[in-house]
Amino acid sequence: MKQAINKIVVAYSGGLDTSVIITWLKETYGAEVVAFTADIGQGEELEPLREKAIRTGASKIYIDDLREEFVQDFVFPMLRANAVYEGRYLLGTSIARPLIAKRQIDIAIKEGADAVCHGATGKGNDQVRFELTYFALKPDVKIIAPWREWTMKGREELIAYAEKHRIPVTATKAKPFSTDRNLLHISYEGGVLEDPWTESTDDMYTMAVPVEKAPDKAEYVEVEYRAGDPVAINGKKYSPAALLAEANRIAGAHGVGRVDLVENRYVGMKSRGVYETPGGTLLHAAHRAVESITMDREAMHLRDSFVPRYAELVYYGYWFAPERQMLQAAIDESQKNVTGTARVKLYKGNCDTVGRKSPVSLYNPELATFEADRVYNQKDAEGFIRLNALRLRIGNKAAQTKK
Repeated sequence: MKQAINKIVVAYSGGLDTSVIITWLKETYGAEVVAFTADIGQGEELEPLREKAIRTGASKIYIDDLREEFVQDFVFPMLRANAVYEGRYLLGTSIARPLIAKRQIDIAIKEGADAVCHGATGKGNDQVRFELTYFALKPDVKIIAPWREWTMKGREELIAYAEKHRIPVTATKAKPFSTDRNLLHISYEGGVLEDPWTESTDDMYTMAVPVEKAPDKAEYVEVEYRAGDPVAINGKKYSPAALLAEANRIAGAHGVGRVDLVENRYVGMKSRGVYETPGGTLLHAAHRAVESITMDREAMHLRDSFVPRYAELVYYGYWFAPERQMLQAAIDESQKNVTGTARVKLYKGNCDTVGRKSPVSLYNPELATFEADRVYNQKDAEGFIRLNALRLRIGNKAAQTKK
């Protein structure tokens, strides 16, 4: 028997899964369904979703523009941490989920809803990300996860269900890709990509052109940072969301930011995905460049030791967990002096730092020069080396004595 639930707020994208879910919720629970769509830079017109959601059974729909909040309060803190999961993934899908779930809980409270619902599958990471956020922000929340309840086993059955109920969807049996797009990236999973040996095709490119079609001439881009956050591109200041959009436009035109990887999902399985993160790749490289001349060595090395753990927390869904917030506080402290400009060269998918400067630079040419200088006494290095070698010498003598 289903719980007595009168009103449900569903995270609605208008894609295959959530289009089916609204009708399924009405059939299964007999409850009022309120749809919520977050505008986080999907790059498509969202207003048509209003009619579609109502036509498939929703009583109303919220379409909220969260682009600035997404970049300022979620993407930028993550970029300050240089977070990269398993060395390659810039966490474009992962970082959007806590914001969507946060706003969904706000709407559920406002609407007096009994439950919230998401369209994440029982095999993926998103179910964890959504639900950890739900519980963190509303501990007594009731959650409906259709993929863990209904009898449909895959997307082909969902397509058949949609056809039966005359629900308009764009997915087809020939091309059942699962895609997710926001201002930071677009991802592709499923379909032919489930074979990790099969190469993705050019028709999947959305944010970054194929490298073969990128310009034959390099482009130089200057990104200005203040206290760890990008504030301007090529001397022009932008709001956070507009800056990321401009970074996407510039880097995407050169085929930057596309990765094809097999990653380890939190639930235990391996998954193959193709990602495009052009602007994020550019901003990540530029941020590292400015840090290189403004951060103290030991502070940087300590912060870098946090990066794998921080990236895992974002990937797994622990954005609102105390350990992520604690790491963020330490990371943000390290960023206070990260102010300056990086010059990056974009060419045929490559994103190379070729210059960096800062009004608070720790780089001292008088110390670093290979020419004669009056600042650094090279003889001092002898004592420095001998002291640091002391334990090694003692250890070696002890080993020789044992023999």
